[in-house]
Amino acid sequence: MTLRTRMRRATVPAVLAAGALVVAGCSGAGGGGGTSDGGDGPVELTLATVNNPQMKDMEELKGEFEEAHPDITVNFVQMEENDLRDAVTKDIATGGGQYDIVTIGSYEVPIWAQNEWLTDLTEPLTSDAEYDVDDLFAPVKDVVSVDDSLYAVPFYGESSMLMYNKEILDEAGITLSDHPTWDEVADAAREVNSDDVTGICLRGKPGWGELFAPLTTVVQTFGGTWFDADWNAHVDDPEFNEAVQFYVDLVKDAGPADPVSTGFTECLNTMTQGKAAMWVDATVAAGMLEDPEASEVAGKMGYAHAPVKETEESGWLWSWNLAVPETTQNKDAAIEFVKWATSKEYHQLVGEELGWTRVPPGARQSTYEIPEYVEAAESFAPITQDIMLSVNPTQPGLYEQSWTGIQYVTIPEFQDLGNQVSQDLSDVFAGRSELGPVLERGQQLAQEAGDAQ
Repeated sequence: MTLRTRMRRATVPAVLAAGALVVAGCSGAGGGGGTSDGGDGPVELTLATVNNPQMKDMEELKGEFEEAHPDITVNFVQMEENDLRDAVTKDIATGGGQYDIVTIGSYEVPIWAQNEWLTDLTEPLTSDAEYDVDDLFAPVKDVVSVDDSLYAVPFYGESSMLMYNKEILDEAGITLSDHPTWDEVADAAREVNSDDVTGICLRGKPGWGELFAPLTTVVQTFGGTWFDADWNAHVDDPEFNEAVQFYVDLVKDAGPADPVSTGFTECLNTMTQGKAAMWVDATVAAGMLEDPEASEVAGKMGYAHAPVKETEESGWLWSWNLAVPETTQNKDAAIEFVKWATSKEYHQLVGEELGWTRVPPGARQSTYEIPEYVEAAESFAPITQDIMLSVNPTQPGLYEQSWTGIQYVTIPEFQDLGNQVSQDLSDVFAGRSELGPVLERGQQLAQEAGDAQ
């Protein structure tokens, strides 16, 4: 069975069963009256994106693009991560054509490209010498390429790392190494946890891209895996069980009070307010933590590699990317905006207008050569670059694997698998269920997904 056939069988029924997701105020592709085939008149583009700070910055600066392109208007539809995935997957799987530009992750790009849902951007990007495709950061460029063709462009790239409030740890007499172990971090979190300070913020919000982004890396460094190279499921293995139990116990002992409602955004808010001592999450957060206009802990933070147990590294590899669906009727205008939002000039614009710590990281190599960025981001840019170049997406754990990916498995079925298991884990966090039965069910679901390969 081909990947394309699997995608049609696995994804389309799933998104249809989820029900229609209506986005208020959204016009369909082509709603502005222009087309990519030479139509005259103004063009309105609809861009669906995750509501992360960098995307909000893009919306804030879009006027610069619209001023230079007076016939193009770009309307942003910002959603929480899980909602974005549901809405965009449903629309693109059914050929809805609601969006001209979509923000999708490195997980979706190769699957959707092989399903012929995304526009091949190779020619319009490589033919523009000023755009400089070769400047794109190699690790993320590779994960959004299929057979050497680009089907999306990284808006920003990231790995994961440990971020900690030096003032809080210093007061407790705690020093962390640059390559800490999970036991070291857990001990520190429990020691500093109090009614006023959360020892460590970790995601518990259900979703394969929420809870299982960090949790899968913990499973891998504990020696576990979702699948082996022959697609045998290993969710009920002792290593998988140990890793998840460790994570759940740490969250209960020193994590957020309401873990099931806690994702990236909630942990970011907690850290910027100085209410958490540590956080293991996306490296992109460092720029927001060091933004003196928005963070109370700017200049007080320390950074280290993601904690490990049995492996040398445990950081993930991810990118949020801009892609153009094949269903858009405004292809040329959409590509023009994608080029602008991922260009060297855009990075310069963000730095000059909003602050250098807010420049999208992990997307362009030249960003790390801008003197103002190097100075502003000296506390986190070098370690971010080091981590992204150190992780191994072809074998992040102890098992050999048949896919490229760290915190996700690059098969269509993983989206539903990760969502279901993470939802079941909500009852474990709440004390309503034991871990054993949850992982037993997870094993059954995983094996069904493995058997489909």
